[in-house]
Amino acid sequence: MILFGLVSAVSGPTYGTGTLMHMGPGFMPTALGVVLILLGITIAGAGAAASTAAAADGAEDENILPANPQWLAWLCILAGPLLFVVFGTIGGMAPATFACVFVSALGDRATTWKGAFVLAALVTIFGVLLFHTLLQVPMPVLEWRL
Repeated sequence: MILFGLVSAVSGPTYGTGTLMHMGPGFMPTALGVVLILLGITIAGAGAAASTAAAADGAEDENILPANPQWLAWLCILAGPLLFVVFGTIGGMAPATFACVFVSALGDRATTWKGAFVLAALVTIFGVLLFHTLLQVPMPVLEWRL
């Protein structure tokens, strides 16, 4: 997280940050980069404190991976953003959001196909209303191109 934050915080100002009243295109990447750096430092500090406390208690080393890793869940959750990019390029915001949420929701063992479909449909409707209608993000809602 610290590495991603550093890359974003260092490359963001090259686009021009502007001011708080008139933000430039580099403002958000820079601000989010700084937040990622602080979050990464916080996570590392908490992990180091927990490790020191465990060592002081004489606890044995733990495995990093759980006993039964959920590989399908990891694959679904990691595939979601990738599908957003692919479907966003080919079909627009609505199919990209639907595909991303549907596949990511299937990463939960308790989620059914029907539940994932309903969740994806609701998030797609809300996302299109918010980002296209209200915020006017310049991304086509539904467009077929290869």
